[in-house]
Amino acid sequence: MKKIGFIGCGKMAGAIISGIKKSDLAANYDLIGSEINSDIAKTASDRLNIPVITDNNELVKSSDIIFIATKPNNVSEVLENVKQNITPEKLVVSIAAGVSTNKIENIIPNIRLIRIMPNTPALVSLAMFGVCKGTNATENDVNLIEELLSSIGRCITVEENQMDIVTAISGSGPAFFYQVIEDMARAGEKLGLEYEKSLILATQTALGSAQMVFNRGETTVQTLIDNVATKGGCTFVGISEMKEQNSTKLFYDVIDKTAQKANSLGGK
Repeated sequence: MKKIGFIGCGKMAGAIISGIKKSDLAANYDLIGSEINSDIAKTASDRLNIPVITDNNELVKSSDIIFIATKPNNVSEVLENVKQNITPEKLVVSIAAGVSTNKIENIIPNIRLIRIMPNTPALVSLAMFGVCKGTNATENDVNLIEELLSSIGRCITVEENQMDIVTAISGSGPAFFYQVIEDMARAGEKLGLEYEKSLILATQTALGSAQMVFNRGETTVQTLIDNVATKGGCTFVGISEMKEQNSTKLFYDVIDKTAQKANSLGGK
């Protein structure tokens, strides 16, 4: 059994912890967390039902895999504090948005490092993870982390310079989809349907549409659109309105600005 330690037990780390505990691999891992503040540590321990201690170095010493799950602007300070205990046999996984592997390796040159971008649907075992490896990490390290993360969602491997885009699309993406679902539900409400019924319609439709995209095989997404939006029909009118309002530019700008913000978080 490997021991996984989480330095920081906030929302994103909590989603991963909860996902691992529900997964088929749960029996293979012993989980522990750390929070410097004792009150926060107790609250996190009660919420996640794992031990949460207040000493980062003790966590590092006892863990085989260490997740760095602090706020991006705290990563350097945390690593400086624990670097004497991060030995080459330990695998470090950073989930800090915008913090490059290069920045971490400048602090701990011999570190075996994997950088990931998770998202909160890990809570329902439908997470999406972007993964890239640092200089000293091995393919076995990548495979180990991908196996772990795939038990609570899906993984893609990307280059380091693509991680901010991953952050914008999947890390921040749940909030964007929530906003779309909410906007559709509120539109239904405004037109005369009860909000909760509108919300169910929008949510289930989003869920089914996403599964259709995953199951599309050789079919393009545009073909899926065309199959519903037959010319002259009501869906065609709706799609035409989206084009008139330039939804393509809207979503490009949303992803672009989010990626730029992710890039700035790490203080490269």
